[in-house]
This record gives sequence, structure tokens and C-alpha cells, in this order.
Amino acid sequence: MTVTIDPKDFTRLALDPHEDGVWIVTLNRPDKRNALDLATVEELVTFFSTAPRAGVKAVVLAGAGDHFCAGLDLIEHHDADRSPADFMHVCLRWHEAFNKMEYGGVPVIAALQGAVVGGGLELASSAHVRVMDQTTYFALPEGQRGLFTGGGATIRVADLIGKARMIDMILMGRVYQGQEAVDLGLAQYIVEGSSMDKALELARRAAENLPLTNFAICSAISHVQNMSALDAAYAESVVAGIVNTQPDARARLAAFADKSAARVRPNS
Repeated sequence: MTVTIDPKDFTRLALDPHEDGVWIVTLNRPDKRNALDLATVEELVTFFSTAPRAGVKAVVLAGAGDHFCAGLDLIEHHDADRSPADFMHVCLRWHEAFNKMEYGGVPVIAALQGAVVGGGLELASSAHVRVMDQTTYFALPEGQRGLFTGGGATIRVADLIGKARMIDMILMGRVYQGQEAVDLGLAQYIVEGSSMDKALELARRAAENLPLTNFAICSAISHVQNMSALDAAYAESVVAGIVNTQPDARARLAAFADKSAARVRPNS
């Protein structure tokens, strides 16, 4: 079933679809350093729930202005004076949005700049690939603000950098940037110029893959990681059985067989 996404239906996100199936999705609250209010989270849920059925081949996720995302909108949180149950449901919507990103099957490339802080780091860690520029910095300041992470840092950030480093970040307010952040796993690429340019290049490369292959890469791997080794081996075999016999792959396999396909070469 094919559905459509109308960019005019979104106010917190700016959507820019390209003819090659790559969509640029931009958090559009630069005056708030793209802090995540509930309305923004709901638009993320809507977009990423629909993207796999709307022909979206890859997504570049970015932030308007000088910062990617400064995390939870603390002003909204303060003014709402939520009950524990109310905030629990807010967190569950965050998890819904971020799970749709990680498990949705569409490659998500995050173009990072400036603050990637708190919930902004939780959002970025839900992307499959992260590109940072020289202004990017990562932090989990919840400990100093009397808060605790609620959007998946204990799952995804800890998975990226390890439990001990994640605890250190939130306990001490430690900030990572530059090559150190890449070495720890907070981003896979660092660029001198625009992170958007590099992220768009990577998204276009990913969009050239077969959609079913990308679906497996950007969904099955995360699911398999949650399984026991025995269940993971079974699930991987089933997914490989489906993906590796897809009719659309025949031409690519034939090109490899007749030596007309590009060969893997080391970077020069």
C-alpha cells in the first residue's frame, strides 16, 4: 500500500523531497535551538511511520540554524508542570518516534552541527549514520538539571559508547567533540565543511541500494541485536533467505558474474 506525505501538513519539520527519493527533514525551531516539544515529536512519529510506505529511499535529518537539537523543550516541560503519568506518556511518544526511525527500514543520516545535547543526542543516536562538523558537541546534561534521560539514552547512547562512558557523561556533564567523539562512536564521520553536504552524499549513496536490502539493514540488524545468539542466527538466516533471492537483485548479481560491476577497492 502506497501512501503520500504532504510537506504542507508539517509545521515543526521542514520537509524537502528530492526526485531521487532522498528527503531532507529539518527540525525547524532555530530560535529554540530545535528543542523537542511534544508537537515536534508527534510530527516525527507521523513522518517516520509513513516514510517506508511513501517511497522514501533515504532521509537526511538536520536542524535549522546553528544547532542540531538542544534536547527536551525545558520551557514547555516547566510550564506544563506534568504529573509523573503525563511525563511517562511523553517519554513513550519519544520512544515511538525514535523506534520508527531505527526500526523503520529507511536509512536515516543525521547531519549534525552545534548542540547535540540531551534529547538531541537521543534523537541523533536513533539515526543509522551520523555526520558531525567541527562545531558539533555532544552532552547529556540531565544530571545537572535534576533530570534523567527518557528518550532512549540508556539504550542507544550506552550501546554506542558503553555504559560506563554514558554514566560519566550524565553524571559529570562531560562534553565530547571533535575526533574524540568519532573515536567513541558518537558519530561515524567528521567533516571540515558542511555536515549537510556529506550527509546528503551518503543518503544518495544509500538510496541507490535496493529498498528491500536497505529495509533489512536498517531494521533487521537492530532487531537481531535484541535477540539471543540462537534466535539471532535463525532470524538472520530467514532475512537473508528473503533478501538474497529477491528478483530485483538478479541484474546486480549478473553484473558481478560477468565482471561489469564495480569491484570493491581500498580508498585511495
